[in-house]
Amino acid sequence: MEKTDKRTSIILAAEKLFSELGYEGTSTRQIAKESGANMAMINYYFGSKEGVFMEIMSKRIEAFKEQLVIISRDNLSGMEKLLKVVEGYANRVLCNHTFHKMMHRELSLPQRPEMFSNIENAMAENQAVIEGIINEGIADGSVRQADTQMMILTLMGTISKVAVSPAKITSGTGLDINNKKDRKVITERLTAHLKDLIIVYLTPNK
Repeated sequence: MEKTDKRTSIILAAEKLFSELGYEGTSTRQIAKESGANMAMINYYFGSKEGVFMEIMSKRIEAFKEQLVIISRDNLSGMEKLLKVVEGYANRVLCNHTFHKMMHRELSLPQRPEMFSNIENAMAENQAVIEGIINEGIADGSVRQADTQMMILTLMGTISKVAVSPAKITSGTGLDINNKKDRKVITERLTAHLKDLIIVYLTPNK
């Protein structure tokens, strides 16, 4: 139990530091100090700072996949499932927007193509589940024929953009995404917009 707790404390400490300082700005020594672990323990569990980062990302991607699978098995129409997916993803990303912003920045850098490739492959599995939900909606008649991949990119890209550049939609409103109450307002606004978009664009013409 102690080993499991220490491993978890390393992950939590690293996520906090990555969010605040960025990938390059965080050292294994800082992670060790923040988590109460030692350098040898970090190397034993994860091999390197990149190993810790990959572990965090793998856990995030896998957790979202589990959520997607649960939604995909619900006794709902494809349209209803897609609306739940968007709501769940928006909440998941904006609740951890600082880490998402850091991840978005770090993975776009050319010096880490292998890291990006590994994460992109894992994310592709989640996209396949979402594609399956949309295709199920097309089959059950709740979703019209559309470019599924472009629709997913539109939805997920919008959520990511709000997390990375919230000022694009908060300018002049006084809302601050770092404030919990304001973040709730922003998340609800984002979710409502995307749900409207899905319903208007994907509802079949009768």
